[in-house]
Order: sequence, then structure tokens, then C-alpha cells
Amino acid sequence: MPYIPLKEDLPGITGLLDYRLDTALPIRQLTHILLRGDSTLTEGERELIATVVSAGNECQFCTAAHTAAANAYLPDPSIAEMVKQDIRTAPVSEKMKTLLIIARAVQQNGRLVTPEMVAEARGQSATDRELHDTVLIAALFSLYNRYVDGLATVTPAEPAFYDRLGHILQQKGYLPSEDRYVTL
Repeated sequence: MPYIPLKEDLPGITGLLDYRLDTALPIRQLTHILLRGDSTLTEGERELIATVVSAGNECQFCTAAHTAAANAYLPDPSIAEMVKQDIRTAPVSEKMKTLLIIARAVQQNGRLVTPEMVAEARGQSATDRELHDTVLIAALFSLYNRYVDGLATVTPAEPAFYDRLGHILQQKGYLPSEDRYVTL
């Protein structure tokens, strides 16, 4: 049961965004820029970063939501599961492995990112922008995970809910409908 009054039909971060509309729009905009905006990382790769961080933080809602979103983009739905189990043996590029390892370090503590990790990522052709965005996505999702779990938001148990959500995020992204914040 949520610690503050949230609409039961708006689980996870959605209920929190509805609760505080003045903070919702910038949260949605930043998320959309990072996960759907211009990038040399694919949408699926960026969703994998969100997935790995959320899994590391044990945030059930965000892990399930972003696993489903990654699955909507990736050719094989088992990739996200394999990445959550073992980044080093997952069927993603070597560059992506290095970025996911950096993301996992940021999820634990930003100071755990080492010069060696960055050099290894650069050795796999990771750009400065990819390094920046990986760290920012990881930091942002650590915040979201704590936001969602810290207020005990509703977490649906049905996998079908997350499959639907993953397809919605793929089709519409993270921005609200154009009239959602008209009164702000």
C-alpha cells in the first residue's frame, strides 16, 4: 500500500507523476531525451541500461517495465533476462557490455566507476557522449527506483501488464499527451 494517496490504477512511477504534476513534466522530458532522443545507442540498448540499474536496485516495477520496453525493441526477448543475470556472457556487443558494467557501478556508487572501466569502454569504441548518457541514465534510474520504492507505489504482479506497458513506451515514448499539463 502506498505511503501517500496515489491512484490505484496508476502503478509505479505513473502514480507519482500524477500526484505531483509540476515535477512530472521535467521528469518525463529528461527520460524521453535520454531513452528516445538522438543517440548512437539504440532505444533497446538504452532500455537495457535502465533494466540493469533497476534490477541492481531491486525495484520490481522499474525492472519489469524496462525489461518489457527493452524486449519491445530487441530481436530476442531473452537478451534482457541474460543481461540481468550476467552482463559478461549476455549476447550484446562488447561495447554494450562495458557500458552496462559502468551503469551497474553507477547504480551502486558513482565513485565505483574506474579509469580502467572507462578505458575499456573507449577501447570498444564507446564515445564520450555514450559514456555520459550511460552514467546519466544509470543515475537517473537509481533516483527513479528509490522514488518508486521509497513511497511503496503499486506494483502489478501480472506479466501482461508490463508487456502492454513496454509496447506503450515503445510506441509513445515517455512524454505525456500534449494536453496533460495545460493547467501548469
